[in-house]
Amino acid sequence: MKNRLKLSVLLALLGVVPSVFGQGTPEEYKRSLAVDTLFKNKVYNSPELFHWQGDSLCWYKNNTAKGTEYLLVSTGDLSRKAAFDHGKLASRLSDLTGNDVNAANLGISDLLIEDRSFVFHTDSLKIRCSLPDYRLEVLKKMDREEDRRRKYWGGRFDETGNDPVISPDSSYVGFIKNSNLYIKNRNTEEETQLSFDGSPGFFYSSYIHWSPDSKKIMAYKVRPGGDRKIYFVRSAPENQFQPELESRDYLKPGDQLPFRSPQLFHVASGKHFPLHTGLFAEQYGLSGFSWRSDSSAFTFEYNQRGHQVYRVLSADADTGEVRVIIEETSPTFIDYSSKKYRYDTENGKEIVWASERDGYNHLYLYDVETGKVKKQLTKGNWPVRKVLEVDEENRQVYFTASGMDKDQDPYLLHYCRVDFDGKNLVRFTRENGNHEVTFSPGHAYYIDRYSRVDAPPVTVLKDAATQKEVLPLEKADVSALMDTGWKTPEVFTAKGRDGKTDIWGIIVRPTNFDPSKNYPVIEYIYAGPHDSFVPKSFRTVYYGMTNLAELGFIVVQIDGMGTSNRSKAFHDVCWKNLKDAGFPDRKLWIKAAAKKYSYINSDMVGIHGTSAGGQNAGAAVVFNSDFYKVAVASCGCHDNRMDKIWWNEQWMGYPVGPHYAACSNTENAASMDGKLMLMVGEVDDNVDPATTMQFADALIKAGKDFELVVLPGQSHTSGGTYGDRKRKDFFVKNLLKVTPPSWQDIYE
Repeated sequence: MKNRLKLSVLLALLGVVPSVFGQGTPEEYKRSLAVDTLFKNKVYNSPELFHWQGDSLCWYKNNTAKGTEYLLVSTGDLSRKAAFDHGKLASRLSDLTGNDVNAANLGISDLLIEDRSFVFHTDSLKIRCSLPDYRLEVLKKMDREEDRRRKYWGGRFDETGNDPVISPDSSYVGFIKNSNLYIKNRNTEEETQLSFDGSPGFFYSSYIHWSPDSKKIMAYKVRPGGDRKIYFVRSAPENQFQPELESRDYLKPGDQLPFRSPQLFHVASGKHFPLHTGLFAEQYGLSGFSWRSDSSAFTFEYNQRGHQVYRVLSADADTGEVRVIIEETSPTFIDYSSKKYRYDTENGKEIVWASERDGYNHLYLYDVETGKVKKQLTKGNWPVRKVLEVDEENRQVYFTASGMDKDQDPYLLHYCRVDFDGKNLVRFTRENGNHEVTFSPGHAYYIDRYSRVDAPPVTVLKDAATQKEVLPLEKADVSALMDTGWKTPEVFTAKGRDGKTDIWGIIVRPTNFDPSKNYPVIEYIYAGPHDSFVPKSFRTVYYGMTNLAELGFIVVQIDGMGTSNRSKAFHDVCWKNLKDAGFPDRKLWIKAAAKKYSYINSDMVGIHGTSAGGQNAGAAVVFNSDFYKVAVASCGCHDNRMDKIWWNEQWMGYPVGPHYAACSNTENAASMDGKLMLMVGEVDDNVDPATTMQFADALIKAGKDFELVVLPGQSHTSGGTYGDRKRKDFFVKNLLKVTPPSWQDIYE
């Protein structure tokens, strides 16, 4: 029954869909359900991964209308050709495995091209294929079973969990006993106690750092922090009938954190040098302990609680005296969690460092000895997005950046290089697209794949010396996709709250779009300050958007002020102000779109999001109900005091003050107006599910009508299939004012 329904839906979609269909009808539900299948594998000649062998050869898999082909690019003669005879290899593999191997779907990986052979992997074998006879030799049987157990993000760091540490010269081993630091001579087995001030409440960590010359040790004492846990009940566990109580370590804003106190020891004399803590007293954390190669000092990083001071510190190995190499300060926040970058040169004399001190994220070269900036390496009204590589030999830095072109979307990624003296900025990409570059190992050539949401991928080979295209490789074929009725998203911009700054987003329309109809708007929101979120590369399906559009909506996604990857001022809007979520910019953007397109109904606007987006969706009808009428908030952090410490203190600051309550959906629940659905997984260990229940409790006490969907056994989620159905019905009922069709009619 299900297969026949899917087939009938796909056939109907591939035909002409009559415009007489309404919005939110069973037919549109079926189209919404089928978009993933309908659009999948409809874009050809759009390879994604490229594998270099030196600077001369690169292979990749190309997806064609007939199947997968393996292609070999040679920079020597600038050629592109089949890596091997697909038919011959398929025949030999069929003989070897006893299975019928299709030449258009070989399913091999990890090619290594040799002189008269090539090596590759199947799911279970490593094989060499000799040329020209295509004789196969099994080199190894592969075990590709992966450990799929999910690791908990918030697990407490075990300071006692490290094994004893052997000195670089192998003569000693350092270890912890009775909360103190000991060493043992590996020849005589004699133990020596180096520290005597450790105790269970302030103990030495087992993470011991020997100096390269084996003459000194850096070890740090730890005073443990608070012990907060979150609890929840797994109502329907798979392994038993009765429910289970579960807990997780989970520090929240304002909780006590561990305090680390670095200590220096001279092995021969046994002398102990406690480091003065004045420069790192108010710790959020200490990290990055590392000895200089000449054993003259060790460095570490200090992140001050509140994230307004960040230091790179150096401790003298003879005296333990601590000095500042780099100090970052900010009246708002230092984005240590997303933008921090540090690279120490091999000789320990210089550091490449990222900073937003001039208003944009840029790179600086520091002199370690003086603690002074030798040179600002990049500069301009655009941000460095990521450092790719530091080439010490040539004293160059490879990085990505965005916003360098006034006639392009400021979020599009471009690839660049700059010298250590801040000169000779080279741009490897200039085309109007979001670029993904794969350099050859020696950086002599690179493959550039670029696209936009409204422009299919193009893949070319370029010469790094000239940054020019030397060989076209692929141009995506989207004809089969367009035949389904797929609509290209529109990139749209409007001025933000200041009347000057461009706010960027996209508009997604349904496949049966009819400009004579009236379309309510749904915004898919995620306004987490740690990044920007509007898609920039070509896709066939846009998560959280495409399937909703098929029900008869215009669906949009926007990066408002307070999100990242623009200027520091643009980002700072979020500071101690997460309720803002860029809403003043989002409202203006949607109104501008409605002014341009009369079929967009900006008087009927809904919104949905998950996690930080769930908080944002809740805030839409708590703080912005003048504009947003319907919201679905999944697994939201509705009060930042209830969520994980690192994310919330990064943006909301420390100490926990009245601004936390001012930004709380829960505290301000009485202001909620409109239609709201709250969705939460009962065992969410990312965002404490109690924050949703507290919001619900506050709404009940305020006499507010809302819907609550609790998902048994689910963790941090948008709801899966069930949640997707509930979300669709909620918008259809409350925005389209249509009674949703029976699930039995749609999903069975």
